[in-house]
Amino acid sequence: MSNRSEMDFCPGVGIGHVSLGATGVSVLSFAAAGSGAGAVASVDVRGGGPGTRETDLLAPENTVGAVQAIVLAGGSAYGLAAADGAMAELESRGAGFRVFGPDSDGPVVPIVPAAVIFDLAVGDPQHRPTAADGQRATARALENFDGVANTTSTSNIGAGCGATAGKLRGGFGQASREVAGYQVSAAVVANPVGEVVDAATGRLFGAPERAPVDPERFADLPSPAASLNTTIGVIATNAPLSKAQLRRLAMCGHDGISWAVRPAHSPLDGDTLFAVSTAAKETVAKESADSPHNSSSMVDDPATTTETMTTETITTEMMTALCAASSQVVCDAIVHAVVHAEPGYGLPTYSQLAKAANFAN
Repeated sequence: MSNRSEMDFCPGVGIGHVSLGATGVSVLSFAAAGSGAGAVASVDVRGGGPGTRETDLLAPENTVGAVQAIVLAGGSAYGLAAADGAMAELESRGAGFRVFGPDSDGPVVPIVPAAVIFDLAVGDPQHRPTAADGQRATARALENFDGVANTTSTSNIGAGCGATAGKLRGGFGQASREVAGYQVSAAVVANPVGEVVDAATGRLFGAPERAPVDPERFADLPSPAASLNTTIGVIATNAPLSKAQLRRLAMCGHDGISWAVRPAHSPLDGDTLFAVSTAAKETVAKESADSPHNSSSMVDDPATTTETMTTETITTEMMTALCAASSQVVCDAIVHAVVHAEPGYGLPTYSQLAKAANFAN
């Protein structure tokens, strides 16, 4: 398993951000221009207080087999409105599930799951993402398709604008690794209730090799005003995985949260990880074509299938390696978010504290 640049994201994904000061929206799009097929997806929710949309349909036993975009937003439950804008932008481009069949001129329904973080304690709680912000972020994601996902030097962009990580500032982070010729990437909004710094050593839980902060100074930092946070994100791979395999990938990704954050998955976190495969697939319906419960449009449209056939076989050993990479990239993405955060709203950053500790020594 080789480590790749934090800025080199999985092919077949476009990422767009709208930053609104203390909150924002980040959209990952899987619908290239002129194509509405999207990506196979699943999800795993571990936090005790999730804020999500369209997650039930991602269960392996359910019909919908592809999503066109995933929205990550601030604004708590209000931020879920950003997904309405994402749907509007995708619909305007003809991307989505065609209700009356893939070749029909009938309605198009983009499939856009979403998850939100609680950032209302940062800045003005009345200032939160809207449908218009989600539409703009989606347009940018489509424009940046297969492009560099995060070209700024700060992690406080998009949904990471108002993110906090325990006593420190969090943000939007990403990381990638390569496994057996496949790429596994993670885009994560690090906004956990738990701490990312070991109070005993001053080192990052997820990257103890990095410079430590002063443990005494860290201990003196005030605790966050509200313990209502969440870590959300998307794991993307170009390995040809089914919904069930992607569910396993998302489950293993949560290990990365627990490596980087202590405690993780608390009753007040809404930790949610999506997993998607951007691999091109030949798809078949779950039920046979002559089933009385199946329509011709469900047989033909990849957005309604649950089983996939590919020319490549993912062995148990390879799946295990992909799962290990999933855990690591989520951990790395959280570290990336914390290390590249900028001070603001009265919140210190890891980099500030580490620099001060290094200077003092």
